[in-house]
Amino acid sequence: MPSSPKPADSPDLLTSRENRWLKQFRIALRGGLPTEDGSVGVEGPRLVEEALRSTCRIEAVLFSESGERHRERLAPLIGRPDTGFPVLRTTDRLFEGIADTEHPQGVAALVQPRKFSLDELFATPAGACAPLLVVLAGVQDPGNVGTILRTAAAFGATAAVTSATGQSGTASPYSPKSLRASAGAALHLPIVAGMSLPILLTQLKLNGIHSLASCVHEEAAASFSPWQVDWCQPIALLVGNEGAGLPEDIVHSADARIHIPMATHVESLNAAAAAAVLFYEAFRQRQKSYPRPCGSPFQG
Repeated sequence: MPSSPKPADSPDLLTSRENRWLKQFRIALRGGLPTEDGSVGVEGPRLVEEALRSTCRIEAVLFSESGERHRERLAPLIGRPDTGFPVLRTTDRLFEGIADTEHPQGVAALVQPRKFSLDELFATPAGACAPLLVVLAGVQDPGNVGTILRTAAAFGATAAVTSATGQSGTASPYSPKSLRASAGAALHLPIVAGMSLPILLTQLKLNGIHSLASCVHEEAAASFSPWQVDWCQPIALLVGNEGAGLPEDIVHSADARIHIPMATHVESLNAAAAAAVLFYEAFRQRQKSYPRPCGSPFQG
């Protein structure tokens, strides 16, 4: 009697370091770079679950031998008839060679982030009072990039843009460290990565979205406190480099400046911590019961 065919989601164990799938996982995870087709790597059961729940295209899911213990948790998502991607297996040793983490949990996925147009970013999603964007301009640390995206998404931001400045670039929101710090938020939040900052500022003006430059308190002349801003207006909050902040020309090009009042002996907040304070105030105001502030820079 001929043997029954193996289920599509239970392939033979991948045992060669030169296997094409393992090469792609190695580039995306350990290398921290997109593959040739633009896929990025996510690692660990939580992030893989977030990727499977997102609207991103999944290229493949990989389990190590010990990582099979997570298959039951992910089974409802990888066992659907509409998945259409391979579920692969490899040895623990080979998985450790492709993983980005020091103690890998034995499950990873290749994911193609969704591509968005500016029109989609500038639209008001259902249930929101207005677009609320976060613009990361020269935020170099991938941990900060991911934390800012996670915080922004948690407090109701509708989209994000990453841009370089004349001083520094911004870390990719899809690098392994950024994705871990965002807890998968970067796979759900609409993002345009690597856009020219001057072009973005022009497009914001043309689309009626107010640009708000975040400044440290020493540079707070003619700036507003978080509670003085009407966050129910269409706003793009600009967050600058961890050390240098936003370039002076970008600050002057923005429609208004914002600072966080602090004790005088404190120099400044970490970029991610500052973003959390600002977006919490935005979230608080954007609840329907909250009275809108008087004297906001963006009120007609």
